[in-house]
Amino acid sequence: MPKVQKQTNFLQELAELREQVAALQRAGREVDEVPFYPTVYWGLVWEDNTVFTTYWETILTPRAARLDLGLVGIGDQVGGVSSGGEWQVLLDGVVSATGNVPASFTYVFPALSFDLAPYRTASSLKVQIQARRTAGATTGGQQGGGGSIGLSPRYARLL
Repeated sequence: MPKVQKQTNFLQELAELREQVAALQRAGREVDEVPFYPTVYWGLVWEDNTVFTTYWETILTPRAARLDLGLVGIGDQVGGVSSGGEWQVLLDGVVSATGNVPASFTYVFPALSFDLAPYRTASSLKVQIQARRTAGATTGGQQGGGGSIGLSPRYARLL
């Protein structure tokens, strides 16, 4: 029985490959979802401190190009007095991003992207999410110290 050889068209194959590469570049490639762990059991910033407190953290192996991190923050109101605060993200103990949590039940959704190139040779990278309450009620709230702010990671991806 004679064998039939399929005719190959180099230009057609090249066009198909280019289309596949372009689709991959548009879609990107998610390597890993990064879990964050709470460091306090209540997960909210109740204290009216002037120092930052770590509320979420994780330790990861930085083998990807970047870390995309999304946060959500919300202020509180106690007795008609609004409370707000500040947040910061630390990479290996160095402040890498900062922002504010507005008062009066206003949500913020910071979206951050960190270049992991300087940490690629390290065996681990500690990522901390810290916050402090800077303004608001001085009495009431769960701990008796006034209002609170909420701050939590929404997503964390190594890309």
